[in-house]
Amino acid sequence: MLLGTAYLPPVEWFALAARDMKIQTRQGENACRVTASEVWVEACENYQKQSWRNRFRFLGASGPESLSIPVVHEGGGEGMPVRRVRVDWSGGWPLRHKRAITSAYSSSPFFEYYKDGLFEVLDSRPEYLFDYNLQIIRFLSEKLGIAATFRPTEEFAPAGSCKDDFRETIHPKRGNTVLRDLNLEKPYFQVFSGKYGFTGNVSVIDLLFNEGPDAVFWLYKV
Repeated sequence: MLLGTAYLPPVEWFALAARDMKIQTRQGENACRVTASEVWVEACENYQKQSWRNRFRFLGASGPESLSIPVVHEGGGEGMPVRRVRVDWSGGWPLRHKRAITSAYSSSPFFEYYKDGLFEVLDSRPEYLFDYNLQIIRFLSEKLGIAATFRPTEEFAPAGSCKDDFRETIHPKRGNTVLRDLNLEKPYFQVFSGKYGFTGNVSVIDLLFNEGPDAVFWLYKV
């Protein structure tokens, strides 16, 4: 499985990460055995603007909103190796992001349970965007109950040269059929669904804060 890096990735990203996970139960036993899947995160591509690499989408009281991480634009940013893109920690954007998340999800059933851990990761302040995203991905994977190993790629593979390449499938400006293809196209509880109906294509934190420990059963068909 090959995925692009993403900040607070959308639900589809984690549905793909969970796809090859194996859960086996033995007859007459309550315990189950989980076999981890292996996910390679693209670390050798060039950085691309206006992608999930430095932005996320969430559902707030005013409807779907997006926020982005500012990056240091050395040489214009675009065309720079993604592992060399630095986060611009000047200004108060981490606080703005946390306040926006709190405003959107403070009344969700599991916000209080997960917020401190998430905010601690968001405040970790690593130098590079790729490292920051990978920390967040690993934290969210653990809380979602996804048994997956996330590894940075060691060399760039051209499009179409490897199996299960989803690097460009999930993009904020393009629709995708990931959930339909995985037979996971279904609603879950959302705080503002009464106002807007079910809203898809949002960050997986929306699923985590609203469904808590049951999120894994939404992402993966046991």
